[in-house]
Amino acid sequence: MVKIAVPTSIQGRPQEYEEAHVHNVYDRIADHFSSTRYKPWPIVAQFLSDIPTGWIGLDSGTGNGKYLPIPTERPGSIFTIGLDRSHNLLELAKCAGGSPTRDVLRGDVLGDYWRLGAFDYALSIATVHHLASPKRRKQAIERLIQSVSSTHGRILIYVWATKQDELSRTSFPKKACWSNEDETRISPAGQDVFVPWVTQTSTDGSVTVEPETSKSMYMVLNRYYHMFSEGELSRMAEEAAKELDLKIGSPDEFSERGVKGLHISEEGWERSNYYLLLTRWEK
Repeated sequence: MVKIAVPTSIQGRPQEYEEAHVHNVYDRIADHFSSTRYKPWPIVAQFLSDIPTGWIGLDSGTGNGKYLPIPTERPGSIFTIGLDRSHNLLELAKCAGGSPTRDVLRGDVLGDYWRLGAFDYALSIATVHHLASPKRRKQAIERLIQSVSSTHGRILIYVWATKQDELSRTSFPKKACWSNEDETRISPAGQDVFVPWVTQTSTDGSVTVEPETSKSMYMVLNRYYHMFSEGELSRMAEEAAKELDLKIGSPDEFSERGVKGLHISEEGWERSNYYLLLTRWEK
């Protein structure tokens, strides 16, 4: 089914907007959503496979926890803790990969739950784009930077892109400012949209993915997204690093001692998403 995105603007406090159009929606559709989110994205899987044995990490916005068991080729070699706001998705994440012992925490990605540098690595996959203001999106990146080791921490961030590929199941009005046919009209600040989640609900209110029956009806729930424009994510990461008094660039670019920094190790686009691989360093 093709989903048609609709431009939107934030009304009221961003936190309340997220509560109504992100958190409440995902709690309602958790089972249905999880059934469509089971295959790891290749670059994310490779990121986790490259993590050294014994490292401890954070999956911020873990959802159904599909990345918690990775790397599957050496199970148990690294330890990833899942964080999410959705109680119902976390119930699924606890058993990700068939294990009843996954460590997950219910909380906000902007929360301050751990000491600085507590983790060796962190990932945020398809989460930052659900935050309803530039300030909150930047704060989420700051939290990721703060959460990992200042000497070797690695971070992977994925966000939805204004640049959609031919396999995208979401349709965007051609006259909209983010049309792929006219990249010059895309705002450097990206675009806020509603993307519908269409499911069925029975007369008792429970969500189902079963074929339509006389006792079911369609339900459409709009999820809020901020679609990132090209370069927007890397600019935001650099701004976040500067606010944390970190140098931007490779450690080889700085000769002085006692310097802490953040290096954008890789930046790219994959399947309608922009991603960043960040590395922290200290001299």
